[in-house]
Amino acid sequence: MAAIAVHQFAQTITCHAWSPEQSMIALCPNNNEVHIYRLVDDKWERLHVLQKHDQIVSGIDWSARSNRIVTASHDRNSYVWNFEGAEWVPTLVILRLNRAALCVRWSPKENKFAVGSGAKTVCICYYEQENNWWVSKLIRKRHDSSVTSIAWHPNNILLATTSTDGKCRVFSTFIKGVDAKDSRTGPSSDSKFGEQIIQLDLSISWAFGVKWSPSGNTLAYVGHNSMIYFVDDVGPSPSAQNVAFRDLPLRDVIFVSERLVIGVGFDCNPMVFAADDSGFWSFVRFLGERKTSSGPKYGSQFSEAFGKLYGQPKHSMNNDGVEQSRSRGGVHENCINCIVSLGQPGISSTKRFSTSGLDGRVVIWDLENQADLSEYL
Repeated sequence: MAAIAVHQFAQTITCHAWSPEQSMIALCPNNNEVHIYRLVDDKWERLHVLQKHDQIVSGIDWSARSNRIVTASHDRNSYVWNFEGAEWVPTLVILRLNRAALCVRWSPKENKFAVGSGAKTVCICYYEQENNWWVSKLIRKRHDSSVTSIAWHPNNILLATTSTDGKCRVFSTFIKGVDAKDSRTGPSSDSKFGEQIIQLDLSISWAFGVKWSPSGNTLAYVGHNSMIYFVDDVGPSPSAQNVAFRDLPLRDVIFVSERLVIGVGFDCNPMVFAADDSGFWSFVRFLGERKTSSGPKYGSQFSEAFGKLYGQPKHSMNNDGVEQSRSRGGVHENCINCIVSLGQPGISSTKRFSTSGLDGRVVIWDLENQADLSEYL
């Protein structure tokens, strides 16, 4: 089985991130705190509790080079945490938001980070040496609803976003004095800060979980209509394809390699998507072992469909007329809302990643012994 370790940290986990050497994990147990654990003698020991936010922490990212943690919360604030002495010291970042901050990500060079929000805006934050503080520039009046996910292109300039307006957009985040002029290549070569490079209208539902491939040539994101979208050659003439599946919608994705994508969501079981030699994407299989329902199902296909239409359960019932519980996933028992790569920066592919969900578990997965996936890695 691909799952090599399962750890129960809390009743519910909102999001998580790993330290640069992957010996510590920072997670939010569905409240306004961030807990940092370290593995000691095969047991997870809680070292720190970061307490500055007033509401649920919705995003955590741990920088790989500078060892800084950035957090975002529904309280409309963001903090950058630096480890000084034996404590994590917070620095408040003024985001100028009137709605909740929903997601946060460091840029590849870690000189900027982006915050998506329910205020239909994206904050691009950078450090001003002269004033010794973090400031933000806003990309506004581009989204028609909440920004649910953000992803940095490897060039440190382009930023992809998804929104509950169903669209995926790519923006330039070039900031004079922060980014080098020669870093603007491809479709962002002549673009200014906040300029929209492309808008993708592929989904007819909420959009989530956007990611770039390691090379930056392919963009993937998911819709709440149980579809995943792949876009190549992002720019004036992109090529796009979508993959529909019969299971519950996804919430997040990662590229394991240029040809392999892992998606997680409401089905409680990671889904594997792969591209063949011609670049055609398709669903391969579930990564974990699926649990089957206990007891026989009743009725025909027609009765199941008819029952679904009128809200009647299609699963078996006990003698009291109560529907028996059924677990959709294998290792996870509730929605998976976060997936994090365990690869090293600058490496084009990784075989290990972790997931966390509403069941309070963090699961570490390894594709090393998955023979049927080796050709895509």
